Amino acid sequence: MRVGILGGGQLGRMLALAGYPLGLSFRVFDPAPDACAGQVVPDCVTAAFDDEAALRRFSDGLDVVTYEWENVPVETVRFLSRLVPVYPPAEALEDSQDRFVEKSLFRQLGIATAPFAAVGSLEELRQSLRLIGLPAVLKTRRGGYDGKGQQVLRSAADVGPAWQELGGSPLILEGFVPFRRELSIIAVRAPRGAVVPRQQLDESADFAFYPLVENVHRGGILRTSRAPAPGVSEELQAEAEDIAARVMDATRYRGVLAVELFEHEGHLLANEMAPRVHNSGHWSIEGAETSQFENHLRAVCGLPLGATAPLGHSAMVNLIGAVPKSDEVLAVPGAHLHLYGKEPRPGRKLGHVTVRRGAVSAIESSLSQIARLIENERG
Repeated sequence: MRVGILGGGQLGRMLALAGYPLGLSFRVFDPAPDACAGQVVPDCVTAAFDDEAALRRFSDGLDVVTYEWENVPVETVRFLSRLVPVYPPAEALEDSQDRFVEKSLFRQLGIATAPFAAVGSLEELRQSLRLIGLPAVLKTRRGGYDGKGQQVLRSAADVGPAWQELGGSPLILEGFVPFRRELSIIAVRAPRGAVVPRQQLDESADFAFYPLVENVHRGGILRTSRAPAPGVSEELQAEAEDIAARVMDATRYRGVLAVELFEHEGHLLANEMAPRVHNSGHWSIEGAETSQFENHLRAVCGLPLGATAPLGHSAMVNLIGAVPKSDEVLAVPGAHLHLYGKEPRPGRKLGHVTVRRGAVSAIESSLSQIARLIENERG
């Protein structure tokens, strides 16, 4: 099968690397001529996402299209869907691109979230604060990622500056959750039936779920993931799987979905969803029987899903802005290095290191060594 990937970043790169052993071939569409997926996928179309002629060229000969970035324009996906099957569906992408719509979907499905309200004016912000209270987080409804497009409101003095910073866009106000930790669930859904024609797909579906992952963010960017998350009960895992399954069923989903969660008072609150393979699932390349990338391709191509059981304990460290020396990283017990072929610059994700060991204590020892290497590289 020939698979098209909208977006040529590191996720597209890793999708292709996972798909070649399955006998799949790939074509990438990205506006940037130096997109890093192009280093492993020679067949690339470089054009704007609204260039319909280029999209037609891109779709020619493809069996299915997927995307590696949730800010691909929905109209691009809808246009391509008239030419070739595209998964996950445009409806799931559209819901994920607007934080208010996304939170409203969670609520409609009976999934708990932090309190939230749409904000279109400074007066609406003040009214919403009277209901939600402080502290709170003011975010743009669209376009933000890795901590961009949001301001934490800790006191009344923060309201004016936050509005000045973000007030030119539609906003959402969210109550600040005193969560115990951040978790995520990586799930995959594959409706039974052939990839095409879509109207003949059976409504029944196969699901697979990876173990809950514990995530640590700093500066709005994911720094470390631990899998399986320490101390997760069967009940909490089941709650996370139910959340993901509700979303996937409601959107007739196909492929990998990530849902970011807060653990709060023994239960889970849904924060955001990502209709694609996800940074917090990178550990699965070495740490699970089947990686999230391979399972995403299996799902969108109509292949049986692979087992998601963890292989011991794993942790993933993002390499942000700087990369330690490869020989030093690879000397760390259990370490596996993934570099994305990007030019270094501050705040840029340049790669990641996965550590897989048999015991949690061994994982922590290796993570400490990697942290020292990263600090030494930064000087």
